[in-house]
Amino acid sequence: MQWLTRNGNTDILGASVNAEGVNFCVFAEHAESVSLCLYDNSGHSEVARVELYRGEAGLWCVQIDGIYEGQLYGYRVHGPFAPHKGQLYNANKLLIDPYSYALYGEFQPSVRHRAIDEQGVLCPLDNAHLMPKSKVFQGTPYAGTRPQIPWSQTVIYECHVKGWSARHPGISAAKRGTFSALSEDAFIEHIKALGVTSVELMPVQQFISEPFLAPLELSNYWGYNTLSYFAPHKGYALDNPTHEFTEMVATLHRHGLEVIVDVVYNHSSEGALLGPCCHLRGFDNQVYYRLDAEGQYINDTGCGNTLALERPQTLQLVLDSLRYWYQVLGVDGFRFDLAPILGRDKRGFKAAHSFFQCLAQDPVLRRAKVIAEPWDIGPGGYQLGAFAPPWREWNDQYRDVVRRFWRGDADMLGLLAKRLHGSADIFVNRPPSSSINFIVSHDGFTLADLVSYEHKHNQANGEHNRDGHSANYSCNYGVEGHSQDPQIKARRLKAQKNLLLSLLLSKGVPMLSAGSELGHTQGGNNNAYCQDNAISWLAWHDYNSHHPLASFISELLTVRRYFAIFTLDRHIHPDDPRFTVLWYRPDGHQMQTQDWHDTSLHTLIYTLIDNDRQQCLTLVLHRGGSECELCLPPLGLGSEALTEERGRWHCVLSSDCDTQGYGDSRAMQALHQGDKFTLSPGSSWVFSNIPWPQIVRPSA
Repeated sequence: MQWLTRNGNTDILGASVNAEGVNFCVFAEHAESVSLCLYDNSGHSEVARVELYRGEAGLWCVQIDGIYEGQLYGYRVHGPFAPHKGQLYNANKLLIDPYSYALYGEFQPSVRHRAIDEQGVLCPLDNAHLMPKSKVFQGTPYAGTRPQIPWSQTVIYECHVKGWSARHPGISAAKRGTFSALSEDAFIEHIKALGVTSVELMPVQQFISEPFLAPLELSNYWGYNTLSYFAPHKGYALDNPTHEFTEMVATLHRHGLEVIVDVVYNHSSEGALLGPCCHLRGFDNQVYYRLDAEGQYINDTGCGNTLALERPQTLQLVLDSLRYWYQVLGVDGFRFDLAPILGRDKRGFKAAHSFFQCLAQDPVLRRAKVIAEPWDIGPGGYQLGAFAPPWREWNDQYRDVVRRFWRGDADMLGLLAKRLHGSADIFVNRPPSSSINFIVSHDGFTLADLVSYEHKHNQANGEHNRDGHSANYSCNYGVEGHSQDPQIKARRLKAQKNLLLSLLLSKGVPMLSAGSELGHTQGGNNNAYCQDNAISWLAWHDYNSHHPLASFISELLTVRRYFAIFTLDRHIHPDDPRFTVLWYRPDGHQMQTQDWHDTSLHTLIYTLIDNDRQQCLTLVLHRGGSECELCLPPLGLGSEALTEERGRWHCVLSSDCDTQGYGDSRAMQALHQGDKFTLSPGSSWVFSNIPWPQIVRPSA
């Protein structure tokens, strides 16, 4: 087969379709030559090899007329092999295009992928038959309508594509574990019934497993090991990953749900020196990765390598990838794994790093929601509160303080009050929505395990239980692990409700982890990154639509939507003209300075008054191991007292009752300020001057 080849253009990296054929362009600044290998439709037979033309600024290109979308290809790059300089060119390795929008075939682990062998010399083994091939693909801009939910109204549901549906009986066997499953009514109805607004998907860019997992007969389940920054993960598709992903996004958008994707731009799947040579290492290892003076990888990620976003070419790769996912695939935002790495150069982390500046001024990406995981293991790696607007940040201090309070740790009241009220001490001069509040996430114990285990149980990971966090601030309520004891089960259910009530009625953006509403357990495994099996998959056979935790979440989010103070994206100060925030002791007296450190106090009462709407809400968090008498606080302040119509307290929710507090006859009573109310051990309560029926049906 004959094609016409000529010098192409370097305007667009990757393979771009035009009227005559396809233009190919890659970056390889220190290369001596670059060969484009074209493959037949099977991906097994190379049918042509074309040399690219060297352009300026390290760019190589070629225009080939007469080939079309769907063509399979890869690259071989010739250049110096000088490991002490960080140069690892090895033309024996077939490389995928770093700008691959689609891949064909599977990556098969092998030592053949190494650029360098264990003796430090060039590895002569060819890997072409074990590598997926890049596929020419022309995407079109996403045309759907985005929900555009304000941060102040956002409620996030962190979800694993496969794990959510792998065992769901209401989804066909063929679709389980795929993007298409999340377009099904079973998913959408479940999400909307809970009351969340935004689905945050764990990594969906094409990923592979780390080499050390294969001998353990394990695989990378979470997906934080990216092979292609543009292609949706083939393992989550029936046939066409890009089409099925965009269909899922469009379907969720039609139902008013946002899609946020977890992205990994801090490292690549090429890993450490003896890891596979798949793309960046083979094109220009010196430019794409951070290296020390001896050419060794700087490992601020703990994953073997670190991308060098301070360099223009790496920065462009990341920004182009983000634009593609936003413009073409239609996502609404991004959660950035190990985000401080994105803002670090040789001098450390900078809030004004070029990456953050480029993102903020980009006419496309500045409209996307951006969330930071604000820590990594590098120097100065803990940066909670250091990301400038419009960034939001996972707040691990919120997580730990709420866990420790309910576990029973001493002297937590002051810290708890700060976390409930939006963490203004952390996010200085920033709105409460800067804080992504969470109790559990994919990383760590599930909600059910948090109240069932006091120690991690990660033996199945093959690392002798050395992996995963040890400081979990958990409590097993009587026995380690599974229990059929009715009293222990009841205490654990109540403990989960206490944590959920704290989370969903705090200022800030709440994030739920999928399975929290089902009592999902991982058997105490708090680092199930390699468990692509029943340990991680949600056990839907144990679930029905009336699960007490799912119902409780739905009710809490109904309360959250009704009371404006939770969706008001500013902190409330003492001179606020509309809202009043007051903190009380159980005896009805307002908290004084010395009370915040009184270790005999086990109860926090948080009263929120909306003077304009004559609404009053009181949250009561009682972690004590015995009953406590509560003196109900005032409904108003002096001459600003609320009208008689709304001058009584109603118990609208409690962790102590089945639903809406109605399991307790006391909840049916209208109570006055100063009335005494007995709190059961380890319980949380919501009182309002608005009865529950009016909260559910505001127009009634």
